[in-house]
Amino acid sequence: MTDPPLVPPRILTPSEPLISFESPEDYHSHSSYSNSVSDLDDPFTEDTTESSTDDPDSSTTAVAPPLPARKHHRYHHQQESNSNSSRTSNSNCISAPPPLPVRRSTVAQAEDLAASPKTPRPSTSARLAPPPPHSSHPSPNHLARVSLDLDHPPSSAPTTSERKTFGKHPPPPTRTIALCDKLPPKRPTTTEGVTIGDSDDDESGDEDDVKGSGVDLLPDATRASRRPPYLMTPRDRDSGVYPAQPCKITVPAHAGHLAMSGEHVIVDSTHHIRFYNINLSQELPSKSMDTKDFGIKDGKVMAVEFKTEFLIDVRNGDLLGVKHCAHMNPILYLFRYAGSMISIDEIGKVLIWSPDPATGDIKLLHHTPRVMRITDKLDFTKIIGGVLWTAGRSEQHGAGTLARTPIIRMYDLFNPASTGKTAMPTEHVGPVTSATIIPSDPGHVYVGHEEGFITIWASEDADSSGGYPKCIEVMKVASTDVTSLEGINDRLWAGGRNGMITVYDIAPRPWMATNSWAAHPGLPVLQISADPFEVEKYKRLGVVSVGRDERVGLWDGLLALDWQDTEVQKHEQSYSTFRDLKVLIISWNCDSAKPDSLHGHPANINFFHDVLNSEDRPDIISFGFQEVIDLESRKMAAKNMLMAARTDARSRTDARSRTDEGTLLGLLDKVTGAYKRWFDALMLAVKLAMPPDCPYSVVHTESMFGHFTCVMVKNTEKAAVRDVAINTVKRGMGGRYGNISYGGILSRFLIDDSSLCFVNCHLAAGQHAVRARNADAAGMLEQQFLFPAAGEHLAFVGGGDGSMVLDHEIVFVNGDMNYRINQRRDAITAAVRANEHESLFAHDQLLKEIKYNRGCRFRFFTEGPIAFAPTYKYDRPWCDRVLWRSRVPSRVKQLHYQRYEVNVSDHRPISAAFNITVKRTRHEIREKKKAEVQMQWTVLQEKLLMEAREFYINSCRI
Repeated sequence: MTDPPLVPPRILTPSEPLISFESPEDYHSHSSYSNSVSDLDDPFTEDTTESSTDDPDSSTTAVAPPLPARKHHRYHHQQESNSNSSRTSNSNCISAPPPLPVRRSTVAQAEDLAASPKTPRPSTSARLAPPPPHSSHPSPNHLARVSLDLDHPPSSAPTTSERKTFGKHPPPPTRTIALCDKLPPKRPTTTEGVTIGDSDDDESGDEDDVKGSGVDLLPDATRASRRPPYLMTPRDRDSGVYPAQPCKITVPAHAGHLAMSGEHVIVDSTHHIRFYNINLSQELPSKSMDTKDFGIKDGKVMAVEFKTEFLIDVRNGDLLGVKHCAHMNPILYLFRYAGSMISIDEIGKVLIWSPDPATGDIKLLHHTPRVMRITDKLDFTKIIGGVLWTAGRSEQHGAGTLARTPIIRMYDLFNPASTGKTAMPTEHVGPVTSATIIPSDPGHVYVGHEEGFITIWASEDADSSGGYPKCIEVMKVASTDVTSLEGINDRLWAGGRNGMITVYDIAPRPWMATNSWAAHPGLPVLQISADPFEVEKYKRLGVVSVGRDERVGLWDGLLALDWQDTEVQKHEQSYSTFRDLKVLIISWNCDSAKPDSLHGHPANINFFHDVLNSEDRPDIISFGFQEVIDLESRKMAAKNMLMAARTDARSRTDARSRTDEGTLLGLLDKVTGAYKRWFDALMLAVKLAMPPDCPYSVVHTESMFGHFTCVMVKNTEKAAVRDVAINTVKRGMGGRYGNISYGGILSRFLIDDSSLCFVNCHLAAGQHAVRARNADAAGMLEQQFLFPAAGEHLAFVGGGDGSMVLDHEIVFVNGDMNYRINQRRDAITAAVRANEHESLFAHDQLLKEIKYNRGCRFRFFTEGPIAFAPTYKYDRPWCDRVLWRSRVPSRVKQLHYQRYEVNVSDHRPISAAFNITVKRTRHEIREKKKAEVQMQWTVLQEKLLMEAREFYINSCRI
């Protein structure tokens, strides 16, 4: 933190008038404003005259100059004409604006939309359920139905309604709060990513402000596996090798469609149709066709579905039937339900093709479909339980913003008397993107929305909704849009706009994310669908996904490998041995102080001795310094940028060479002298503080824009250390350079069969930069491919390979995190003087983020009890912190957490010591246990497949 002080504000006396300024320059030039500050011998003297930082967001008690009254354009002339009559004798008061007209409530509009006639819905058994196809005909998974647009220009997706202009509205009403009146309570915020007590005009956020806002309902993702569950084909099963590569099939992003049935995959794009057999090859199609092969010119494939306008036998590509001009407009959707097929065009015309009762087949040339009409310009359409769910979006003006509220309409396709039902979610959740039923919970429909929401609908609630589904619950599951959903057994699969697929266990509250992987990195997941035809023939349940990256993902719907690994890990005690190690972490923002400045005060002279002897002979010592160089020096900053550019150009894969001390010194010679002076000082300090029979070796050392990291281990533990890697993450200036100092140095290594990661970070400064700090933390903890993948996967968690920070069993994060205290400065100072630190914890930004903010990446980290005074000089916050995360919480126990009274910087250094437990795996015993688990899985797999098949039969999907 580089925050020089400001003078404390002067409090006006009652006799002094308030002064208004036309501009900030007038304010700063006024005689009552001063930048001077008295010199302090000890920067940490507890003095109420001490000033705040020069950070524009810094918390002070200053009374801000009043803002000039804003003139609303609609009342401008009226205000001028009435200005004389509106003035009062009190020159300190501002007259209230004229009254505003009452605006019509938007709630009534939403009620009007839902007020459509209710048609009783017949029971499930009374619906028209066509018989299954006759056994003498080709099975449904061998026939593909393809819809072509023959007479109309291409259209790749349904269009949404144009935004309507509602004209100019009067400004919202205002209210005047008299002097000394109590301010109204703040409205709780439930939007993902909004930090409680984080707005620019809030300096005293309180815990009570967020109670009841439901912020703790985000699914628990602490144990989610990040390993992609690739689908195992018969060829993989025969070889005994689990697939480790993604599928090679591609689908054009804006013009392509895909359908899957068993081993058959069909991909269409404009006038091309490609057929794949994934059991034989996932790269080359087994057959390709063109619409010209059907005798059609200038045709465009608009939809494709397996079942039977074109009927193609995918085994040999034979064309079995054609229905010209079934629709006069482009067909956008094809659905299969039992033996029927449903086609929907862009103007809302629906054709229901029922099978022949005698043969169970659909004869396109000799069959007349039943016709229905629905609304056009839809964003979403899907058949669930014989009901057609459709959704558009309604544009409504809310409190100064444009709220997009989804309108859901449901049509009972197999009830000719049905006229449809209109419904809306109980809360604002954004447009509908997807919907599904979870087999283990068939009584509810799960609907995905933009803005990260999932609504839950009771599928049959005749008493309250006339037999149609009713919204009963709204869940916030992510900070990104939910773009696709599919229910598999007892799990809910959800695709996001960020390319992630997350699998949720819906039984606990909040939900638990069991798997989360980058299926289509960085681009939306457009489709997730299960393939029920694989269940009986191939004894597997495949899931296919399509992303905007034009790739196809083939996934194991049963998540077999993750289940087996979880079961094997439950028996870890039987095949592993354990031992304890002692870890000492030292963190300090030294504010460009040099090692030779540690003199004069006894705390300065004895700092290294005190901190290194705070625990007896630690096995691992990690030094994490920030602001080693003067960040205000342009010359120094430019030099470090040039050095960093050269460092980034080098490969960091050969991390083992860094363990050689000669190489380390050679590297340090290339950086500024400040880093080398600190490196030499640390080496000497460890040598002097530790007994001669306890030498240490350097495992890591790295520098980046003021950061400096040095990790040492005892020589007796050096042989157990392997897979050493180190990297840097720059967060300042858009991530290109470090505030230039914001970012972190991340280092990792394996010791025995456990993985450790150390993060030395410096997060964004400023009283109100909580979101920026959270973003810096997320950028370091979730960045992919930071480290080279390690060969030993048993040392990592969540199916990871060690390339990410959160892949490691134990993660320590230390540094100048810059989280402040949302409280008045005089109250903070009084609490610190009275040694009442506990009274400030409720206002500490980091503790509040961990407790309340669902998007804070530190939410699943732990911090020990703080029993020391704030570490930063000016604002009195606990800027300097040490956090940790462990796969098994009991394997990390904190021994101490304290600060040191070094006064050569505006920060006090801190240290934290831990007793950690590492494991050593006996691989031959583990392999025996793994074989037992695989036998258990064979039995469980049969049960799961049987349940899945029964569900798909009952839901008329096979």
